[in-house]
Amino acid sequence: MVIFRRLLANALVSGVMSSFLWFAVTFWVYLETRSVIATSVIGGAFAVFSALFGMVFGTFVDHHRKHTSMVVASAAALGLYGLAALQYALVGSDDLLRIRSVHFWLFVGLVLGGSVVGNLRAIALSTSVTLLVPEDQRDRANGMVGTVLGISFTITSVLSGLVIGQLGMGWALGIAVVTTAGALAHLLSIVVPEEAPARDPSGARPPAVDLRGATRIIRQVPGLFGLIGFAACNNLLGGVFMSLMDAYGLSLVSVEAWGILFAVVSFGFIAGGLVVAKRGLGPRPMRVILLCNLVNWLVCTVFTLRSSIVLLTVGMLVWLTLMPVIEAAEQTVLQRVVPYDHQGRVLGFAQTVENAASPLTAFMVGPLAQLVVIPFMTDGSGVDLIGGWFGAGPERGIALMFTLAGLVGVAITLASRSSSWYRRISAHEVASDADPRPAPVG
Repeated sequence: MVIFRRLLANALVSGVMSSFLWFAVTFWVYLETRSVIATSVIGGAFAVFSALFGMVFGTFVDHHRKHTSMVVASAAALGLYGLAALQYALVGSDDLLRIRSVHFWLFVGLVLGGSVVGNLRAIALSTSVTLLVPEDQRDRANGMVGTVLGISFTITSVLSGLVIGQLGMGWALGIAVVTTAGALAHLLSIVVPEEAPARDPSGARPPAVDLRGATRIIRQVPGLFGLIGFAACNNLLGGVFMSLMDAYGLSLVSVEAWGILFAVVSFGFIAGGLVVAKRGLGPRPMRVILLCNLVNWLVCTVFTLRSSIVLLTVGMLVWLTLMPVIEAAEQTVLQRVVPYDHQGRVLGFAQTVENAASPLTAFMVGPLAQLVVIPFMTDGSGVDLIGGWFGAGPERGIALMFTLAGLVGVAITLASRSSSWYRRISAHEVASDADPRPAPVG
């Protein structure tokens, strides 16, 4: 557990920089352009990168030591952030902020590529739970991961808002490069006692993307395809948050206040992770997944019914408190039912499918909001239909998108409760008493 905690601490610093620079770019582009489409493109690009590389990362983790995977992730992030900083120094802001400019796409690609490669580290960290933590403590270890994510979110939100609001994008890039270099140096000092993955006796080179191996294992676990599909549906709806949350929040408060607000509500993320770390998830993590998702989508239907920063804060607090619980429960189920040697590929496959859903929403939601729903609630028929009680204006058009997403989410969650895949995987997780890995290494 000592080694695992050191890896967690390193993941905290690296994760802060990944999300910090992503938030910073989103804030910077929106404040400079006031374009919902631009923020939608950035959010969608992140999800596309994540989907494209999910299986690559998962396969890499299964075929290499977990520590090696984390080092590769940190080194790649450092290189990409360094190139982005160099481009920012050499190219004017006008070119960087034009969506049709090659410089815009290159800059966003470098920054988001550095953030997306953090998914490689996340997959390696999740499989390290199976490697380093006894089976009966893994749900609590997953809660610790959620706590670290919450702390990262707190630091990120404050840092991004204050740095962009007071110092600018250049400082954000400089901070990311220096801190990521320090995190890489710390990671290299950690020794993880792990054996090298078994090689093919024939000497054949393992595939870079082992989709067949991942799907074979998933088919062997009753209901696992259903769980991955359920998570993908939630991510599909989550594209609304990816595309519109920053625009909605920044329409109510300043960028500095928005960053501080994120820091405050992210304490919910920390609290949710701490509860899991202390108490665990109980014998039925699948039931926890469904219940928490139902609460979150119910909250989504109401937290933007009024243009109130207080109502928005309460809704975000509930949402973020339950997110680490859901994530810990999903990780615990996968670690319980998937053999250790295949966990990287299964996690990579799940990441690919789930992240592939978000761009579909993100790329549609921005244009839909700006070209259809916002005009509908500003000077269109929506003002007469529901404007009397819901409110009118551009910000109320964005709010309507959240309410509709929440209603769809509630319907999907209720339907899943009575589905056959839910019953099968629930029965399988209860019956799965065997540890996918006989004993932790350290």
